[in-house]
Amino acid sequence: MNSNDADFRKGISRRDFVRTSAAVAGGLVATRVTPAMARTEMLDDTIKIGLIGCGGRGTGAAMQALRANPKVRLIAMADVFQDRLEGSHKNLMASAQEDEDHPGIADRIAVPDGNRFIGFDAYTKLIPLVDVVLITTPPAFRPIHFAAAVDADKHIFMEKPVATDAPGIRSVLATAEKAKAKKLNVVVGLQRHYQRVYQEWVDRIHDGAIGDVVLGRVYWNSEGVWVHPREPQWNEMEYQMRNWYYFTWLCGDHIVEQHIHNIDVGNWVKKGHPVRAQGQGGRLVRTGPDTGQIFDHHFVEYEYADGSRMLSQCRHMPGCMNRVSEAFHGTKGTAPEPGKLVDAKGKVIYEHDGKDDPNPYQVEHDELFAAVEKGQYKYADAERGAIATMTAIMGRMATYTGKVIEWDAAIGSEESLMPERYAWDAVPPVLPDANGRYPVPMPGA
Repeated sequence: MNSNDADFRKGISRRDFVRTSAAVAGGLVATRVTPAMARTEMLDDTIKIGLIGCGGRGTGAAMQALRANPKVRLIAMADVFQDRLEGSHKNLMASAQEDEDHPGIADRIAVPDGNRFIGFDAYTKLIPLVDVVLITTPPAFRPIHFAAAVDADKHIFMEKPVATDAPGIRSVLATAEKAKAKKLNVVVGLQRHYQRVYQEWVDRIHDGAIGDVVLGRVYWNSEGVWVHPREPQWNEMEYQMRNWYYFTWLCGDHIVEQHIHNIDVGNWVKKGHPVRAQGQGGRLVRTGPDTGQIFDHHFVEYEYADGSRMLSQCRHMPGCMNRVSEAFHGTKGTAPEPGKLVDAKGKVIYEHDGKDDPNPYQVEHDELFAAVEKGQYKYADAERGAIATMTAIMGRMATYTGKVIEWDAAIGSEESLMPERYAWDAVPPVLPDANGRYPVPMPGA
């Protein structure tokens, strides 16, 4: 299933700059061989891939790409940290050697020392060598890496979220238009769009099974993620880069980095984005200097153009109710969980059979590399990924400020969270005080 549709694209923004991205088409696009595809088919049929960002998600994405097609060959890797790149390569080789279902994968992990690039500019050295780029860096860097890959005519897998601020979103939207013009396949890691339980569930909602959707409820409530203790040899930039999840400029806050999945489903069901948001959040459990500046809970009420609402919860607190899911209420019934529909009298009118629903993380790679191998242009996920990311960013703006945030004001914001330059001796956008604590957003202030 393609991840874009024309209904979703209506009204992305009413501001002038989004005219540049309005041409990013939905639906399956007619097949056309491009220069990038032709290069793949020249002297051999190997599909050369490069990994930018060698953390856990990047390692997983590289393995999924290798499993997707026997012609895929990992030939280059890039990261700012040598140890992370080498650890990723080691883990890939170990996983490949243990994978009895995909014999020969280890032979297709062929990354010589000369193709292992380290530093903030490592991506510039990797991109020219490959046919498909996997972008799995911290979210702050994705607009830059996406633009470079498209400028070089590469097909792309890019993880979510695609940016951490509105200028980054506008960059991604502009690059998405270029990718479309060049017929470059772009898959974004919002994998629910590649999962049959969601596809069939949302299709039935769109067909009117529960009437008009008037309320959505979306959740990412969990115990949280890793923390890396500060090492004495790290300067401030390295500390923040190693703990990127806890700094808004790098991560976007967990409402953007994780909860985007559920928010994206809400937009998918509503065939568009909210027009405004208000909410609240803060830090109750994660209050120490080791967890940077992000909140540990957010609650947002999103309003769509038709007056319907979506209630959004995300929380990182151990010992509390955990829920990662979505539900919708309509004029004729409810969709209480993915794969289930109930009429107004409480009768189950649809329940997913649970069959033939492979791992969607793998499916998105299977479909991307099938298209690349066949010289087809089928996937243009970047715009939808940008709008889902911007919806989450707007929610963060609402919780950080305590104000009602309008869509046009949010996506048009000129506030950049990025540092003036990317280097180990550069000053990060936020710095700790004398007690090692970072500035935390104060709603109302």
